[in-house]
Amino acid sequence: MEPTETELSTLRDAYKQLENPSLAIRISSAVGMPVEAVTRELGKRAPAAVVDAVSKSTHKAIEFVLQSSMRSIKAADQAPASPRWHTAAAMTTGAVAGFFGIETLIVELPLTTGIMFRSIADIARAEGESPQDPETIINCMQVFAMGSRVSDKDDAAETSYYGVRVALSKAVTDALQYVASHGAASASAPALVRLISALASRFGVVVTQKAMAQTIPVIGAIGGGLVNTIFISHFQDMARGHFAIRGLERKYDADVIREAYLQLGRGGGDVYF
Repeated sequence: MEPTETELSTLRDAYKQLENPSLAIRISSAVGMPVEAVTRELGKRAPAAVVDAVSKSTHKAIEFVLQSSMRSIKAADQAPASPRWHTAAAMTTGAVAGFFGIETLIVELPLTTGIMFRSIADIARAEGESPQDPETIINCMQVFAMGSRVSDKDDAAETSYYGVRVALSKAVTDALQYVASHGAASASAPALVRLISALASRFGVVVTQKAMAQTIPVIGAIGGGLVNTIFISHFQDMARGHFAIRGLERKYDADVIREAYLQLGRGGGDVYF
């Protein structure tokens, strides 16, 4: 079965989204700073207060979303995804929290992450996934671990799209088996604790960037609403790429799509399935 030109274009677009995390570029465009300056600021060592707030808030946020997801997602329908509503909601929580500083991160981030999860699930649904399927829920959760590269010095094998999926595969498989049997009611189950920790450690990289962005005077003056808008848009792109890949994997086999995807990374001009 030969892929259509549309499917090849989908694969190329997904590769661009997933292998070129755009948080610094988005911030640069929004505030008119050179991207090199933004990247340098985001890559600085975070103060102890930021590290502590991020550590607490990311675990709390991932745990909150995992516990609430099974109860809140509705059955699938055929409507397109509607990211603007979720973006507006995230902007509002960021704007409110922006008045009070980094101390509010532990309260604000679970709310923002919950909104982002709903947007990610909406994108998954629009790509043919069932929002009530535990596998879909876990795959939505995985999106929070994507796009966490800070600089070109990071280990490409660890931060690439398939590298992240491989690194999380054991935790994801164990969590999926537990959720399929018991639901996600208890985040204290060992399988879910391991998944939360694995996701939070990677999610925390981007959350730290978000927190550090708000310490840059020109960005801090604009407010937390803009930063949250950029933040959710970043993960919406990760979700679009991830669920586009999953759609192709369902049609052509996961190994076939992985090899075609890796061809792009090797500079392959003529991609084939």
